[in-house]
Amino acid sequence: MLFFGVTLMLNIDDPAVTDKIPAIWRLAFRPFFLGGAVLAALYIPLWLVTWFMPQYSLFQTQVWSKVVPLWWHPHEMLFGFAMAIVAGFLLTAVKNWTNQPGLSGIGLAVTFFCWLTARVLLLLPFDIPLLVPALFDSLFLGLTALKLWTSVYKVKQWHNIGFPIMLFLALCINLLSYYALSERDFTLSNHIWQAMIWWMALLITIVGGRVIPFFTAIRIKQEKREAIPLLEKALILVMLLLVIQAIGQFLPMAVEQGLLVVAGVLHLARWARWYPHKTLKEPMLWSLHISYMLLPVTLLALAWNIDNLMVYRNLLHLFAIGTLAGVCLSMISRVSLGHTGRNIYAGPKMSLAFASIALAALFRALMPTLMPDYYQTWLWISGGFWFIAFGLFVWHYVPVLSSPRVDGRPG
Repeated sequence: MLFFGVTLMLNIDDPAVTDKIPAIWRLAFRPFFLGGAVLAALYIPLWLVTWFMPQYSLFQTQVWSKVVPLWWHPHEMLFGFAMAIVAGFLLTAVKNWTNQPGLSGIGLAVTFFCWLTARVLLLLPFDIPLLVPALFDSLFLGLTALKLWTSVYKVKQWHNIGFPIMLFLALCINLLSYYALSERDFTLSNHIWQAMIWWMALLITIVGGRVIPFFTAIRIKQEKREAIPLLEKALILVMLLLVIQAIGQFLPMAVEQGLLVVAGVLHLARWARWYPHKTLKEPMLWSLHISYMLLPVTLLALAWNIDNLMVYRNLLHLFAIGTLAGVCLSMISRVSLGHTGRNIYAGPKMSLAFASIALAALFRALMPTLMPDYYQTWLWISGGFWFIAFGLFVWHYVPVLSSPRVDGRPG
């Protein structure tokens, strides 16, 4: 299986050409993982200052006329941080899947520039039309989707065609979020954030189902558990329905509650088959398993509290931090080593970072519900653990991502 491997790239890169490209622009995982991690480390402290110490925030009301902080925070965590990791991940993986040249050089720099420009424009205290950051965001997602589409289409690899389609769907949802901001329709915005949370969960369902059992079986030297087709199809269908329900709200609450329960049970059954109890000695594995486990835990907890809006919103962070950010942190740590020719299991010590992101999830999602009188304290503690997690990644991986492969191969 070639998925996310560090082999089989012998025929699609000419070293005479790639060696002239600065290391950071040789494959998409390099700038996007680093950019996404830096953004993550900086934006949560910025958000906490904005929320609890507005007098020191960048978002001063007298100069900020377009961007509303309550919109900016979820938008940038989803379309800024998470989508950068997704783009770097998929643009790197599609090279292995299809044996087609990866996005590199000027093309990669332009795509990353579009992502970065949208982030900067949303922070500038000027009266910039929202159409401008929306355009750069759309170019970033559109160029990413186009590269995925052309690579998959050239080799007629139809089982992966869903990824560019999902990116195009994300582009449309993002444009809708800018429209909601321009209209100050924050009910629509909340539906969009919920939809994108389940969009991310759907992506983790698909990709996680491929890589987590594969990585686990190789490391613990046991036969990989084969997927159960009916279970896989049912999970994708239920997660897709949750995405649609989040935007359209077309199903009664009782039906949505049932979908959450079904999805949670199916995810738990799936995860239990992947030998999670045999990963406890390997941080690169237990970090993935804990993060994935928090997906069904979140789904079941949301179903139980579906009629309690405050608890429901707190619990969404169990997925957003524990699963989404946790999977991102674990995978970028792993992929960055593998795709730079390093031993995945002999790299920087990331156990503290992986534990910190799990603690950040618990303090943000559970403690405000259990002890709401200390709400602000829990958020600052959670933010501290979050900063430790991504700060450690940036500290350890800047040299890895900015230097050529240690084995001298392209990429």
